[in-house]
Amino acid sequence: MSTDQFTVLGVKDRTLAEPFEVGTVQWVRRPGDGGREELSSGFWFISPEQTPGPMEVEGHADETVYIVEGRVRVQPAGEDAVELTAGSVASFNKGVPVTWTVLEPTVEFFVYS
Repeated sequence: MSTDQFTVLGVKDRTLAEPFEVGTVQWVRRPGDGGREELSSGFWFISPEQTPGPMEVEGHADETVYIVEGRVRVQPAGEDAVELTAGSVASFNKGVPVTWTVLEPTVEFFVYS
């Protein structure tokens, strides 16, 4: 259910996912919902087979992620690489290049702000 005040989503459900830049995404809050283009969130589903290998991504927004399942390696520009596994949380500033390597099939909950 979604209103101008809040959005409620029952559970993550891969069958509700749609194509994304890489992998698929199940939106909880689409960009622009509630008149807030800069805020969105959802579940990202990705496997190593869906990626071209390490991917350098420059964030178009601040991003906070929670790894629900799986394992990825992230390396923000100028920093050491860190592996994120189920239960890990990370936050990246807008405009910072981050190299992502998907090591196992992964489900990530993300918030762009």
